[in-house]
Amino acid sequence: MTTITFGKAINEGLRRALADDDTVVLMGEDIGTLGGVFRITDGLKAEFGEHRVVDTPLSEAGIVGTAVGLAYRGFRPVVEIQFDGFVYPAFDQIVAQVAKLHYRSRGTVRMPMVIRIPFGGGIGAAEHHSESPEAYFTHTAGLRVIACSNPADAYVMIRQAIASDDPVVFLEPKRRYHVKGEVDLEANLADARPMGVATTVAAGDDVTLVTYGALVQTAKDAATAAAEDDVSIEVIDLRSLAPVDYATIEASVRRTGRLVVAHEAGEQGGVGAEIAASITERCFDFLEAAPVRVTGHDIPYPPAKLEQYHLPDLDRILDGVDRALGRPNSLSEVDA
Repeated sequence: MTTITFGKAINEGLRRALADDDTVVLMGEDIGTLGGVFRITDGLKAEFGEHRVVDTPLSEAGIVGTAVGLAYRGFRPVVEIQFDGFVYPAFDQIVAQVAKLHYRSRGTVRMPMVIRIPFGGGIGAAEHHSESPEAYFTHTAGLRVIACSNPADAYVMIRQAIASDDPVVFLEPKRRYHVKGEVDLEANLADARPMGVATTVAAGDDVTLVTYGALVQTAKDAATAAAEDDVSIEVIDLRSLAPVDYATIEASVRRTGRLVVAHEAGEQGGVGAEIAASITERCFDFLEAAPVRVTGHDIPYPPAKLEQYHLPDLDRILDGVDRALGRPNSLSEVDA
């Protein structure tokens, strides 16, 4: 095992994919000589050459459109979108072409491509640099949507995404890029947990807390804090947002009887809404209380000085747990 940062884990995963498969091509703005705005592709151009690590013009629609053509011709392009909010100019290509070509061609064409998107807030940046656009993509049939939360998963799951014959939107919680963890750089994909399967990262009996990306660590911290108050929280890291591993969530909720879903994106039409509705349908007779959502507010992303009030934190997640348990709490009284 090697201790490396989240960002370095993705870098190593990309390096391994490039070395293992000559059809893998990286594309994006400033990813070559500069190594990307977050330095995720640092050193890869020097190692594999400018024809496999391609600096592109500043045109997200052009980048993704070119990747569609490459995938059509048998390559496995990996596209980097510099920031979450920059993906919107490429939205038409992603939802109208990338997601639909396999179906449109009756299975004769595959789109084995990955669209890497640093997402979420917490880095003191403005809108277009701190957004959570995942619901747009989970709503689109034909796309896999992945959100890893730790270096070990980042290393394995980026390789799994590249090896997949399906198009994958790969969401990277940018505020976790510098967090370190142990990674097995010799990990065999055949032995790894499938990228569509969730992970229970903390066992518990009273409440099921489901989240993904940067909030997984916050949820684990909430479970630790709640234990001091004799509340046992089971934390599930979704890892995959499309498809969702409902079997893991359902099994947990059938034991705990309560569900809290947390994410940075706004509440309206979010991933949490879909999970809450689906688990209510599947586990209605087991629920002791209505599912609770803890989310960002339904507003454009606020200025950096105010983002601490927008992002779900330890207190807001614990407040959600209290609501699921029917316990009085100060935050709900303030909201009321």
